[in-house]
Amino acid sequence: MDFDFSDDQEQLRDAVRKWVDKGYSFERRRAAVKAGGFSRPAYQELAELGLCGLYIPEEQGGMGMGPVEGMVVMEELGRGIVLEPLNQSLIAGAVLSGYAPEALKTRWLAQISSGQALVVLAHQERAARYRLDLCGTRATPVAGGWTLTGLKSIVPAGDQAEAFMVPATLDGKLALFLVQRSGTGVKCRGYGTQDGARAAELSLQDAAADLITTDGLTALEHAVDIGIAATCAEAIGVLDKTMTITAEYLNTRKQFGVFISSFQALRHRAADMKMQLELARSMSYYAALKLNAPAPERRAAMARAKYQLGNSMRFIGQQAVQMHGGIGVTDEYIVSHYFKRLTQMEISFGDTMHQLGEVAGRMQDTAGVFA
Repeated sequence: MDFDFSDDQEQLRDAVRKWVDKGYSFERRRAAVKAGGFSRPAYQELAELGLCGLYIPEEQGGMGMGPVEGMVVMEELGRGIVLEPLNQSLIAGAVLSGYAPEALKTRWLAQISSGQALVVLAHQERAARYRLDLCGTRATPVAGGWTLTGLKSIVPAGDQAEAFMVPATLDGKLALFLVQRSGTGVKCRGYGTQDGARAAELSLQDAAADLITTDGLTALEHAVDIGIAATCAEAIGVLDKTMTITAEYLNTRKQFGVFISSFQALRHRAADMKMQLELARSMSYYAALKLNAPAPERRAAMARAKYQLGNSMRFIGQQAVQMHGGIGVTDEYIVSHYFKRLTQMEISFGDTMHQLGEVAGRMQDTAGVFA
């Protein structure tokens, strides 16, 4: 099997990396954090690169690319710990393209691709934890459409988004709806997250909604799997940069008159970090390659990938901070921000223990070394 990237994929990587290096400095990110954790100009720059329409068909104004291109982009954004939630645009573009009626596609896909509209997934509820089939939000048919009533938590950049994709129970089944933030009965309370980004609590009270699909659980599982693959890829970028920063520190910090990179114990720990990084990278590739597989195979693959990524994120993040010493946890030093981003991603779309349960639950009788 050929794992080399194509020329187009390498050019895409190079374009995003140049933007991160030149257009998204640590100082710009710090300013965005102080301003609330989201920068509309930065998000618009991502859209101008064509990234918001990565999974949107060309006839709808997008780039019509696939999971490997999405992985390449998210890796590079991870290196710069970019705050703006491009993964949400990937989710919205793919789900609306694949499940929405033509009227909704025509209305929203071009706006998502151009950056005029940020559409995010609002699926988490307090009582559900990470289970997708538990939903307290209710949909009610009304003349000309539907209304939704319920609460959604930790909605990415919720108070900055133009619309939400919201799962709700309709006639005993899960359906997926699109709700505009400007609509009546919609309230958002925004707040900063521990990694410097932004989220919101979304309250819906008889809020007008457009139906995306009545097969809501299938669409929601697909949306979450896209999010998992994007998170895994982004984590690789964060881990790569964390390793680079740590290696530079070991090669410049002196103790007892010698560089601490000469200490055997620290060299062994750095080797263990590198091993965890490569394990994580291989599983991120695996997730991207399985994203278009049949649902049962795809769901199992995402759980495996996220489980390994969770272990690697925790190990590398903790080792990086410990090897830096006290400076590793200060706000002024960049590695602490990478560690906080890793911590946030570990719990996104299901934490490590949840994914371990998913892996175990999806094992078949033939699973294991004798399969």
